[in-house]
Amino acid sequence: MKQKKQQQVAVAVALAVVVYAMALGGSEAGKDQLLSLLELDEAAVSVSISGSQQQQQPPLVVGLSLIQSAASTGAVCLDGTLPGYHLHRGYGSGANSWLIQLEGGGWCNTIASCVYRKTTRRGSSNYMEKQLPFTGILSNKAEENPDFFNWNRVKLRYCDGASFIGDSQNEAAKLKFRGQRIWLAAMKEFLSKGMQNADQALLSGCSAGGLASILHCDEFRDLFPKTTKVKCLSDAGFFLDANDVSGGRTLRNIFGGVVSLQEVGKDLPETCTSHLDPTSCFFPQNLVANIKTPLFLLNAAYDAWQLQASLAPPSADPHGSWNECKSNHAHCNTSQIQFLQDFRNQMVNAVRDFSMSSQNGLFINSCFAHCQSERQDTWFANDSPRLGNKAIATSIGDWYFDRVPVKAIDCAYPCDNTCHNLVFK
Repeated sequence: MKQKKQQQVAVAVALAVVVYAMALGGSEAGKDQLLSLLELDEAAVSVSISGSQQQQQPPLVVGLSLIQSAASTGAVCLDGTLPGYHLHRGYGSGANSWLIQLEGGGWCNTIASCVYRKTTRRGSSNYMEKQLPFTGILSNKAEENPDFFNWNRVKLRYCDGASFIGDSQNEAAKLKFRGQRIWLAAMKEFLSKGMQNADQALLSGCSAGGLASILHCDEFRDLFPKTTKVKCLSDAGFFLDANDVSGGRTLRNIFGGVVSLQEVGKDLPETCTSHLDPTSCFFPQNLVANIKTPLFLLNAAYDAWQLQASLAPPSADPHGSWNECKSNHAHCNTSQIQFLQDFRNQMVNAVRDFSMSSQNGLFINSCFAHCQSERQDTWFANDSPRLGNKAIATSIGDWYFDRVPVKAIDCAYPCDNTCHNLVFK
């Protein structure tokens, strides 16, 4: 009961943020801010719900460290401040194992939206929380995180606005677009902190960070000797190049702005850019089949963020006919459910070639959720989501350690009664 109340409070706060963002929607800057604020919504929900009923004690809290060496290479946040991370050391059997979690938080696709981000934790380390709770895949408790609890676990903060890629600047607006440099500076920092001795490593990330873990997966592999076991996990990072409810391409337009503004094209994989335009190569569906390193895709088939921000945003639904459905999937009418089933079908089709490889893994559940590895209630708890009677944490552990192959794709909504759906009250 207590958890449900927490959920409702968190979502009420989140929805207030979304409503405020929608009120800004009349201007271009307002539309861009909607995207940033929707990510704040996701963060508010995930932090407030993360204490599941089986969690007896408060989560581990880990302090922020800044990468002091980053200044010399210009590897700085949008506002020129140093990038940061939170590291909790491993021990025992996990002392030489490293998990890097790339933080999410939307993107900025115009000068106005990037200038706005400079005043938030998504664009400046001046505004980053000095301490963060480590829950889910970052937890230090075996009963909450059975396979990775004693690894060296790092959360790399996100302050470039382009999924840790791109290299440009705008002097007039005093903006630094240094995603690729931040990635390189961070990896150099972690190698110096002991990651160079890793016998196993996992690059992970959620949302925009989940996209980043796909973009950087093979680069991450190349940091280590061949003898090191290296894999990648993308949680809620499989953003589809799909039509919105008006027939437009909201997310393609956003990604196009990010790619051109931050000069992302030069850092995208040549296996894609050799035959597709750079914006298409920012979409995971055009990347995953060519990634050489073992990769696991964890995604909700009815991704809550994509429904809110790219499928039915106010710009595509000016009369608000999708508002009820977006707030609670139980309020979707028959045609709206059909639209969402078509979206799920696109996602399943987009991973078909990827899933043919024996080294890759999949967990696509038919839930209205987003970022399921960072929240304790969805990662590993008594009532967490399951496919084939296996929790997400168990499935990813089985895949990482080669215990059994994991290629789990759920039946279509409403067949799954283990979902932790996001409902906006």
